[in-house]
Amino acid sequence: MVDSVGHWCPCNHSVSYSYGINIMFDISKIKCPKIAVDAIIQIEGTNNVVLIKRKFPPLGLALPGGFVDYGESLEKAVVREVLEETNLWFEINEQLSARSDPNRDPRGHIISIPFWGFGKGEPKALDDAKELIILRRTQLMMQDFAFEDHKQMVLEYIFACD
Repeated sequence: MVDSVGHWCPCNHSVSYSYGINIMFDISKIKCPKIAVDAIIQIEGTNNVVLIKRKFPPLGLALPGGFVDYGESLEKAVVREVLEETNLWFEINEQLSARSDPNRDPRGHIISIPFWGFGKGEPKALDDAKELIILRRTQLMMQDFAFEDHKQMVLEYIFACD
């Protein structure tokens, strides 16, 4: 929101100026994208990576992940989503580059922050995952993903590992 003097503030607070103008900014009126996390899970002690077949649209092969809950950090969200979808404990190694193309997801403007790390435990498809697919790292770039930028995330992960 811009006041009559041209100052912009996205926060929900009053701004007072010495000449007596008091303007209230309401953050609830700002339309914002959703935030999601994605995980590239390398099974500990192997070069194998866990992918999911999505149970809900958009259907297809994808990295495990989901939406960040209000009040939740990105790191806690990715650990939670990995456990909910794959039954694996996720040890974060590195945060990769955020993906913010407004058209990256057919459900709407969703910013995704991917992480890669190591999965521990017994893999099992749960929650939004219809099935788990475990592939060698060398097979990942040959896959078609439900989200085009998942291939970019995988490529960034491969470069980070080499």
